[in-house]
Amino acid sequence: MLKEYQITNHKLAETEGKNAQVYVYTNPTLEEQRFLIESYKIDEHTLQSALDPDELPRLEFEPDHTVLIYKRPKNYSGKDQLEFKVASVGMFLFKNKLVIVLSEDIALFVGKRFQTVDSIKEVFLKLIYNSISHYVEHLRIIHLISEEIEDKITDSMDNRYLLNLFSLVKSLVYYAEAITSNGFVFEKARTQARRIGFDEKDIEMLDDIIVENRQCKTQADIYSNILAQLLDARASIVNNNLNQLMKKLNVITIWMMVPTLVVSAYGMNVALPMAEHPQAFWMLMGVCLMLVWLVMLYWRRKNW
Repeated sequence: MLKEYQITNHKLAETEGKNAQVYVYTNPTLEEQRFLIESYKIDEHTLQSALDPDELPRLEFEPDHTVLIYKRPKNYSGKDQLEFKVASVGMFLFKNKLVIVLSEDIALFVGKRFQTVDSIKEVFLKLIYNSISHYVEHLRIIHLISEEIEDKITDSMDNRYLLNLFSLVKSLVYYAEAITSNGFVFEKARTQARRIGFDEKDIEMLDDIIVENRQCKTQADIYSNILAQLLDARASIVNNNLNQLMKKLNVITIWMMVPTLVVSAYGMNVALPMAEHPQAFWMLMGVCLMLVWLVMLYWRRKNW
């Protein structure tokens, strides 16, 4: 699917025809891919890399355009079961146009950064900036979800909550790796800023992007370490809860064994003391209760 945009009155507006400056290809068909390869001279392997979620970010220079492939967070849905994933985006910067290739339809030009736009290079940089903000927002959501799971797992022995924590830890590892890889590419873009065609304003924005990306990486690492430690701690808590439950069940079993022993002895088909006594039943029940009470006193004294 193709959407075309034009910069008009310092804003990016959707358009059609030859005046378009920004072309967004979402999950391009074979015909669209062939058009990009033949008309824009985009390398076929590079084009496929922009659609591959496992492709590493990179910056390349072709004779008539610059290629940037970077990682961004995928839109989360309930079927992902608390797994936050990343996807690749390919941006092909020409002298007078910008071609964007991505695998899923998302709102790209949103937020306060796109309230004013003056050039396609600014669109190029602000898209990167927005992806970092997207990471930060997802990290905040992961943190809130982890706190909710912590509250539930304290008094629960359900493995589901541990699996949820594991999914969040795995997501943070993927996020940290993607953010780190993006950072390397942004650093390279900074050293090659003049070759790309950035002016002083663009370079200043690129410096801000690099700083924001570093802070985002630090935040992802902190959350990842905290969750990894919590996962180990919560696993111990679940085991401790199970031990406490088994202890209570054992106490109840022992309490039941004491009167059972007495009752079993008097249930034998032989001559027994007080067999003819009219209050024998109530006397035996009293003995059983007394023995249970003594066991409880002994249990408490031993602090078991």
